[in-house]
Amino acid sequence: MGGISFALHGLAVSSGIAIGRVHLVSHALLEVSHYEIPENRVEDECARLRAAAAAIKAELAALKATTAASQASAELNAFLDLQAMMLEDPLLIEAACDRIRQQHINAEWALTQQLDTLLEQFDTIEDPYLRERRADVIQIVERLLKELLGLARPPKPRRDDLPTIVVAHDLSPADTIGFRGQHIAGFLTDVGGPTSHTAIVARSLQLPAVVGVRLARQLLEEDDLVIIDGARGVAIVNPHPSIVEEYRLRKAELEISRTRLARLKDAPTVTLDGTPIELLCNIETPSDLELVQRVNADGIGLYRTEFLFLDRLDRPSEDEQYEAYRDVLKSMKGKPVTIRTFDLGGDKDFEPNTSRVQPNPALGLRAIRYCLAEPTFFLTQLRALLRASVHGKLKILLPMVAHAHEIDQTLQLLARAKEQLQREGKKFAEDVELGAMVEIPAAALAPGIFLKRVQFLSIGTNDLIQYTLAIDRQDDAVADLYDPLHPAVLRLIAGTIQFGAKNGLPVSLCGELAGHAEYTWLFLGMGLRQFSMHPERVLGVKQRLLHADINELTPKVQRLLKLDEPARLREAFEKLNAALPAA
Repeated sequence: MGGISFALHGLAVSSGIAIGRVHLVSHALLEVSHYEIPENRVEDECARLRAAAAAIKAELAALKATTAASQASAELNAFLDLQAMMLEDPLLIEAACDRIRQQHINAEWALTQQLDTLLEQFDTIEDPYLRERRADVIQIVERLLKELLGLARPPKPRRDDLPTIVVAHDLSPADTIGFRGQHIAGFLTDVGGPTSHTAIVARSLQLPAVVGVRLARQLLEEDDLVIIDGARGVAIVNPHPSIVEEYRLRKAELEISRTRLARLKDAPTVTLDGTPIELLCNIETPSDLELVQRVNADGIGLYRTEFLFLDRLDRPSEDEQYEAYRDVLKSMKGKPVTIRTFDLGGDKDFEPNTSRVQPNPALGLRAIRYCLAEPTFFLTQLRALLRASVHGKLKILLPMVAHAHEIDQTLQLLARAKEQLQREGKKFAEDVELGAMVEIPAAALAPGIFLKRVQFLSIGTNDLIQYTLAIDRQDDAVADLYDPLHPAVLRLIAGTIQFGAKNGLPVSLCGELAGHAEYTWLFLGMGLRQFSMHPERVLGVKQRLLHADINELTPKVQRLLKLDEPARLREAFEKLNAALPAA
């Protein structure tokens, strides 16, 4: 509204530029009152809560129907189904009704109390995907509260022709139901991460978004003019007209650049010096395959199977897993598909009666450790993977490997799975490759354990950086210390790539850094030839490598890796990216 101009910084989760007016979405959790309900109205209060849940289910179904024919449906539908499942979970609605009956309290207060109970189980979770499922519970309760309080409202009509920037504490797919037919340009939220619903919705709709901005909901006012820079993770509030004009020009240039990038879809992925590079995609559910095919990726470099195991009380059967893996392999039509085995652990127990709490889940019984501690469970997944292998080019990837015996035990289980399938007359491919993730410093420093045991390696930069620098990447208090350009991190990555090249062991990089185009030349100079990333980032990275001459990059990167002083290293990194290698 013409006030003081200032900037807010957060996490960039969907690129692009948006210029528009703020619409504040109510944060109902902060507006809940507490009052008593007389005995004769208790069941009426429960009915009010169930009616709110039914209304939201109807909205979810309507939203799913409106996106059914759009490109956004592939990513959104899984999350809409998840929220619908939560509304049917007895631990939410019926448990809140029990509180209403026992304590004679209003539905809103019963919901917030039940939410506190549900969130206690998330307190020790380290895994980023599971941590954001905690946000799912908060979001669905928030939506229920809005329905109960009558706070769900769409943006009001604008006097000018500027689109709407949705600003909220957090958003769920259900929140978007009120935005149908509205001119939404972008999203800005206090909380969230790369796989939060806001991020998923924004990427699906190809709208810029910045999350984790902390106090955005409190600092901004309705109708404030704001610019979202989805590439830099910045929001500029009440910008000067000259800044608005500058960003309008940037937005126009970005549209032209995106059009040009789309033309690279079928271009050969080869550097200027003739070196072929593989650009693969990371996927989380089979619904992501549409995005993979849209950019004509060389295959799937990481399929996270833990998504099959979440949001349910039981474990998926062998047949259920087999069908999911089969569908992905068949869809890729002979291109390689790397499926990572179950990568969660004791921070998400599947046995409802267990009470074991890990003091430090990041260092506890998780990933390959959990699978080997539950061999029957692991064997079921290996059998399903082997059965699916006849439908495409399957590669199996083991997460969080630090010891040789972890691979040896897996090989023994694989052999047992093959024997069982042979006896049962079930087909499987004999040439399925086994690989290991390098995401623990011990694995990067002593990679000899992989020789003669696996056929490929995949570097997981997210955890490798976290463990190397002893920084919880989910902790905002130390987020500024999470530095991919730390000399120790770069040397571990480069050392792993060089070890693979020397020993004929293919190495890919599937962490977040693989999709950051500013790191492409750095990794090419280290010797990396396989990148795996979110489908949205493939064409940007492809454009970068098409302008790369590895013969020129390699000596520059080798000199950079010898630097210890952070300022000099970053300066060398910026110089590396400043000039295109000669064509």
